[in-house]
Amino acid sequence: MLDRIEHRLAQSLRAQPNWAAFAKRLSVHGPRLVRELSHLYGERPDFERVVEDLLHVAYDGWRERPADLQHLDAVREQTPDWFTSNQMLGGVCYADLWAGGLEGVKDQIPYLKELGLTYLHLMPPYLCPQPHNDGGYAVSSYRATDPALGSIDDLRKLFTALRQAGISPVLDFVFNHTSDEHEWAQKAAAGDAEHSAYYWIFPDRSEPDVYEQTVREIFPDEHPGAFTQLPDGRWVWTTFHTYQWDLNYSNPTVFTAMAREMLFIANLGVDFLRMDAVAFVWKRKGTPCENLPEAHHLLRAYNALARIAAPSLLFKSEAIVHPDDVAAYISTEECQVSYNPLQMALLWNSLATREVNLLQHALEHRHALPPHTAWVNYVRSHDDIGWTFADEDAAHFGIDGFAHRQFLNRFYVNRFEGSFARGEPFQDHPVTGDCRISGTAASLCGVEQGDVHGIARLLLLYGVVLASGGIPLIYLGDEVATLNDHGWQKDTHKAGDSRWLHRPPRDAARYAQRHDPSTPAGRMFTGLTHLIGLRRHLPALAGGALTPFWTQNPAVLGFQRGEGAASVLVLANFTEHPQAVDQRVLAALPGGVVDMVGGGGFDLRTGITLQPYQQLWLVQP
Repeated sequence: MLDRIEHRLAQSLRAQPNWAAFAKRLSVHGPRLVRELSHLYGERPDFERVVEDLLHVAYDGWRERPADLQHLDAVREQTPDWFTSNQMLGGVCYADLWAGGLEGVKDQIPYLKELGLTYLHLMPPYLCPQPHNDGGYAVSSYRATDPALGSIDDLRKLFTALRQAGISPVLDFVFNHTSDEHEWAQKAAAGDAEHSAYYWIFPDRSEPDVYEQTVREIFPDEHPGAFTQLPDGRWVWTTFHTYQWDLNYSNPTVFTAMAREMLFIANLGVDFLRMDAVAFVWKRKGTPCENLPEAHHLLRAYNALARIAAPSLLFKSEAIVHPDDVAAYISTEECQVSYNPLQMALLWNSLATREVNLLQHALEHRHALPPHTAWVNYVRSHDDIGWTFADEDAAHFGIDGFAHRQFLNRFYVNRFEGSFARGEPFQDHPVTGDCRISGTAASLCGVEQGDVHGIARLLLLYGVVLASGGIPLIYLGDEVATLNDHGWQKDTHKAGDSRWLHRPPRDAARYAQRHDPSTPAGRMFTGLTHLIGLRRHLPALAGGALTPFWTQNPAVLGFQRGEGAASVLVLANFTEHPQAVDQRVLAALPGGVVDMVGGGGFDLRTGITLQPYQQLWLVQP
């Protein structure tokens, strides 16, 4: 079948100057594309036409791809591990909140270089409903921006300027759903049969009732179940918010239409696409409609398509699910990089409990990834914190997962006596007591309440993120210890979504203080940029391979990066008290070492004591 399609394509396109490169990649990746699509649509009598239409879309995307990006494609194909370098450092921000818009972000490029970023994720800048749009994740057009931020041409120019500065642009591909104001949704709402088939729309409750027997509610505060009724009486699938309509990928026309949008975004100059809500993209009765095998086939098909039409484009998985399910999305044929929600959650768990058992266990059993892939390790994101550790891991240490999540919720929303954290609940459930956590990293670490250890805690978390492998990610504002925005409830458009607590506007005063070590902003910025600089000059911190080092002290995390004389031993004290690591635990290591963070020397043959919240990056002199 593919031979027939390639022959027809070649007949009409071989005279085109860019056909040869396309045909070469099609011959390599086309069979995989067809194989993955066959799992989704192979039983259809029109499957060959589906594939051929998709390849026409792929060729159009390749033909429209700018020459500089085609050159980058060729370079990246020869250096597939470029993103695993210890020079990689990510940042993420809202363009309007952090810089006033796209032009403001461009103006901040010198600062981004000062910080050391080589990767910048702009939260979704697309056209979206106003005022409610889930922080930009309700997309009304993938080819237009929010006018308040700038134009699509401004976005393209920004990405060109970022790449020229050595910074990889990152955007979201919100492909589980569109907003109800998208052209497709508007036509579906008007009763157009073709576009109604783009979404999961039913004439009555009979089918939704069947699906809702096995699917969970994501935002029960806003609407029960997974469906929303339309004015004409029909019901549309809305996993998240009522204005976010789930796309129906059982219809191959939807796959092809979204492929066209994906390649348009890629051709803006994007290096990474954050694949939003990957766990939810396929639906099947009698299942939770999460993490289904078809979701993986769909992602692998998009991956193969990208290898043909935009080869340097990489996918980043966003799956806040069980750790085993998170790992299933990570491979060279699916998502080359992935958020590491387990490490993020367990960093905060270790601060609250003053014990590193779950985090140490995760580094030993859940950190390793396939070759040519990487974690994106982070302390905070734009979203809430959910406690995504595996209950079986907790049970290994005699911890009841449900009860422990209740404790963590109380601790981080200041309902636990002695807590240093100043967070607020998100989706607080009065019956079960369950919730998720909102709050900036600094406020959750105690900086807001003036805790003497607040900055040290925040530096400790970022130290582990920087040292443990993969791409470290900074939520911009964290580097100057930005505090919660308690004014979020005064904005009627945001009140009701506590996640705006940790999405504050850029705090100009704190940025002005970043070189003043007498201020919290200055101590954080100085400490963090010191760690970033160290990481750049330690080859052992490249890649993702990690060897856990059990310190036999429940409060001290340990792991080793690299091998032999160039290795780095990282030790981290997660308490406000000095903690000792016995000499017998260190006996197999070289006696004399130097701490790269603080600069002091140690003789491991006599043991070592870490001060409160101290981290050591130990190397042989």
